[in-house]
Amino acid sequence: MVTDALPEGWVQWNEEPEGRLILAYRPDVFDSSAFPAPCLPTLFVSNGPHRNRRPEQRAEGYRSRDWFVTFYLEPDVSVAERRYDDRAEAVEGALSLAARFADGEVAYREAYQVPREAYLGRLDELTGRELRGESV
Repeated sequence: MVTDALPEGWVQWNEEPEGRLILAYRPDVFDSSAFPAPCLPTLFVSNGPHRNRRPEQRAEGYRSRDWFVTFYLEPDVSVAERRYDDRAEAVEGALSLAARFADGEVAYREAYQVPREAYLGRLDELTGRELRGESV
């Protein structure tokens, strides 16, 4: 069960049986009060060819052999994407990426052309990057 293996700070937002899985980071912090709701860091495990679009935008019912893990900091800011041969591998990849992010090992600032300093500063605090002096 995915929820048993989630790294600290991550929650299972949605899971379709043998289908798409959505993980969210710290929805208690990125709750649309302090930060807009779209700033919720989100990992998608999805099946299908439309890697350049969020999974909910693809045609319903389409299945392919490829599974993708895509990590968004915002709707138009993707930090990582990787293809896997099956869903189990993709879920493992998503959990590994979630753990690396929670541990401050994912360089997310480079994904921004125009950084949101307050938002990125809060991510630095939550992931420990600020403590290691890596936020600059």
